[in-house]
Amino acid sequence: MPTVPFSDLSKHSKRVAETVERVHRVHIKRRDGEDLFISTARHDRQREETTEVAARMVAALLADDEGIRAVLHALPVVFPWVRHLNDDEKQQFVRDLVDATHDAIDLDVHATLHRVVVEWRATARILADPALTEQLTRALPDEDHGEVFAP
Repeated sequence: MPTVPFSDLSKHSKRVAETVERVHRVHIKRRDGEDLFISTARHDRQREETTEVAARMVAALLADDEGIRAVLHALPVVFPWVRHLNDDEKQQFVRDLVDATHDAIDLDVHATLHRVVVEWRATARILADPALTEQLTRALPDEDHGEVFAP
């Protein structure tokens, strides 16, 4: 996928448009903000449909015990870091994937699925390091440090 500096957009808009037509998606690099992607509407619709099909397939697999077993069997291939999770944690990860997959399908909210994967990968990273696991799971002193606010 080609990358174009944001400052080149106005100078080379015709060339950028031709590139998007040819490769369907262009990465726009920005210095003062989040990078952008420009794509053709057709390509974006195809990506959305592909995502929805994949999400519906996963949701259908997770609809019964046999499908859940198949997904649990596939987890180490898709997410190699799950080897650091115990069986209960793997089951919870699958339940979280189910909920997040339904959010992606029903609500068009994809950030939840991304967050579930990021959070469980972070948990596995902690569990993979015995010293860090010990540090983060030891009992806290009985002191009350006040209310904890959501980030």
